[in-house]
Amino acid sequence: ISPAADPAVISPQDPTLLIGSSLVATCTVSPDFHLKAEDLYWTLNGRRLPAASYAALGPTTLSVALARLNGSRQQSGDNLVCHSRDGGILAGSCLYVGLPPEKPVNITCWSKNMKDLTCKWAPGTEGETFLHTNYTLKYKLRWYGRDNTCQEYHTAGPYSCHIPKDLALFTPYEIWVEASNRLGVAVSDVVMLDILDVVTTDPPSDVHVSRVGDLEDQLSVRWSSPPALKDFLFQAKYQIQYRVEDSSEWKVVDDVGNQTSCRLAGLRPGTVYFVQVRCNPFGIYGSKKAGIWSDWSNPTAASTPRSERAAGGCDPKGGEQNTTLRRELKQFFGWVKKHAYGCSNLGIKLYDQWRVWLQKSHKTRNQVGKEP
Repeated sequence: ISPAADPAVISPQDPTLLIGSSLVATCTVSPDFHLKAEDLYWTLNGRRLPAASYAALGPTTLSVALARLNGSRQQSGDNLVCHSRDGGILAGSCLYVGLPPEKPVNITCWSKNMKDLTCKWAPGTEGETFLHTNYTLKYKLRWYGRDNTCQEYHTAGPYSCHIPKDLALFTPYEIWVEASNRLGVAVSDVVMLDILDVVTTDPPSDVHVSRVGDLEDQLSVRWSSPPALKDFLFQAKYQIQYRVEDSSEWKVVDDVGNQTSCRLAGLRPGTVYFVQVRCNPFGIYGSKKAGIWSDWSNPTAASTPRSERAAGGCDPKGGEQNTTLRRELKQFFGWVKKHAYGCSNLGIKLYDQWRVWLQKSHKTRNQVGKEP
């Protein structure tokens, strides 16, 4: 026997078929191996196929019929193998069973600090083709550019590509995605965009969260605008989100505007809060498009002061706890010694004056609003 001789040949070799197709494959053994058709059997992905699907087409040729094929279990193809009676492998073929690609959809792009461009897309309404499908992002300047092909794939997920440099400003780009596999090619719609319209930034830096004096229900948040855009003409919107330490639910503050500080009110006393800030740059060089939100900053933690009121106590407006009343009376009589002269002046008017003084000295815990 020649060392180079193949024990057997399968036909067709490595076919590509649509889901639902049928196939008749044949295995013909080389005469040098002295095997007959009845000495052979078939497996598909390691599973023996039933003898009822076989047919001897000659002394050394055995066929197998496969009907209504499902999509390939692996993108490298399903393994159809012809064996000798003792289990030896005589020949193999890969079956590629699937669907042609669909037109990619939902192309979205963003530019980090106007230095690059990243785009994502979806692989069509169904997505799964059961075949290896190659996606190519292409782009060009709208009026006079040549086609360029993106090189850095999977940077922001399975259907994404990153263009790191050499991008033009003030000129629109045409961007599209081509999908191809063994059964065909599909091309997305063309997206038109200007880099200035899809800018996002790094998260705001230097986020600080601090208490507002002794106010039990408030925290002050301050941050710096994104440093990478300091030299560009742009506006910014900010959002804050915060949560208590033992919760995963974030509460979002939308109406921060373009200021770089905000006071959170209505918080729980004696509670640790985590706070994050993000930025949306817009109006860069006069662009009229809305920007794209940055990632959130790393969480910053701070705690509100503990309440001096006893747990379960009523709101002071509805009636004071006895301990609070005794403390306020002690403060009142101490104040009277300094401001009243004789018992004749001790009356409700004097008490009202003391309340005004007390309110000013505590800078009122009911104060709510933005920082000056």
